[in-house]
Amino acid sequence: MANFHIALFQMFLSAHYSGEDIVPKFRNGEYWKKVFGPVFIYLNSTVDGTDRGLLWDDAKLQVQTLTQVESWPYGFPVSEDFQKRDQRGSVTGRLLVRDKFIDGKDIIGNAAFVGLALPGEVGSWQREFKGYQFWTRADDKGIFTITNVRTGDYNIYAWVPGFIGDYKLDVTITITSGSQINLGDLVYKPPRDGPTLWEIGIPDRSAAEFFIPEPNPIYVNRLYANHPDRFRQYGLWERYADLYPDSDLIYSVGESDYRKDWFFAHVTRKTKENSYQATTWQIKFRLGSVHQTGAYKLRLALASATLSELQVIHKPISFSSITRNLYFCGSNPTYHLAKVRFNDATVNAPHFTTKLIGRDNSIARHGIHGLYWLFNIDVQNAWLIRGDNTIYLTQTRSASPFHGIMYDYIRMEGPPEQAMH
Repeated sequence: MANFHIALFQMFLSAHYSGEDIVPKFRNGEYWKKVFGPVFIYLNSTVDGTDRGLLWDDAKLQVQTLTQVESWPYGFPVSEDFQKRDQRGSVTGRLLVRDKFIDGKDIIGNAAFVGLALPGEVGSWQREFKGYQFWTRADDKGIFTITNVRTGDYNIYAWVPGFIGDYKLDVTITITSGSQINLGDLVYKPPRDGPTLWEIGIPDRSAAEFFIPEPNPIYVNRLYANHPDRFRQYGLWERYADLYPDSDLIYSVGESDYRKDWFFAHVTRKTKENSYQATTWQIKFRLGSVHQTGAYKLRLALASATLSELQVIHKPISFSSITRNLYFCGSNPTYHLAKVRFNDATVNAPHFTTKLIGRDNSIARHGIHGLYWLFNIDVQNAWLIRGDNTIYLTQTRSASPFHGIMYDYIRMEGPPEQAMH
């Protein structure tokens, strides 16, 4: 009989990946108790040990067959803190999206992520780890069912691939043993003020659609060679300096392709002195006209941020430098301060800055997303001109190769009046 030695390290709460934001904080003798597990462990083996890929495929099959998923919550735990199936409740409903600039009718929330978490603000579920969360995905009709929910008070949250922002139902949902709550139709109105003038990326909280380079040959992880998750390779952040040794990325709307021309992470550049310098990306776009009524809007969604500060500057060609106050509405306002610098990349104060945000570690940990950030920036028509305009995106923090951000999606909207023309 063969001997097996297994070492399992399970970390339920840690700042290792997403930083201090997801670590619960306790003060003044606060009482807290939470059940983790049970954890299912599956062991398999091959006859001769030559094809380890078969082991991986077999392990994935355990999930695909849903045998263990459907068995949860397990009936064998004897702890009174682990509620059995008949002690729990369920919630069902249908999620629709209302965006009149895309469709005059409500859009089905296909594949939406819908979950229950402790009552809080819009998007608070990202940083809430003291309580329990229960999530599912809506089907192609927008219908969702969340089963086996522990008793207690919750808010329902959601986000929909293809749309920016977060949904929250402003009603506290109380789950009792055996309850079956039908919420009916829920309507999410994503942030939107006017028609899309241009956009970069896909709003899916990931940077996977952007350009991911081949790894340095000396660092190749063969497990992920020719793998869909191209980002799971060491040292990809260094490839930016290889591609842009002397100047930074320039993206021309209508000409560039974000799948080829937008690097997956806005990182620092390593210098010949083995230090790191900030980098500034440019978005160039052309306006056929500028409406004199109403405001433009810049939507800036980030998929990840690691000890970064993003500054935004807009510079039309041959236009004097003007400073204006802008308004910012983010998913977590306590983290942000809104300033925007327009028209001149060299002025002292930026017109918009996120200030220092994020501790995701996604770049260093070979990830493609971390915590989600959304910035909604008002852009007055006086800051735009007919013709060529440039937006400068500067990631100013440069003490490390891992200081950087991953963009999820960027969109420029025209005034609502523009949709009528």
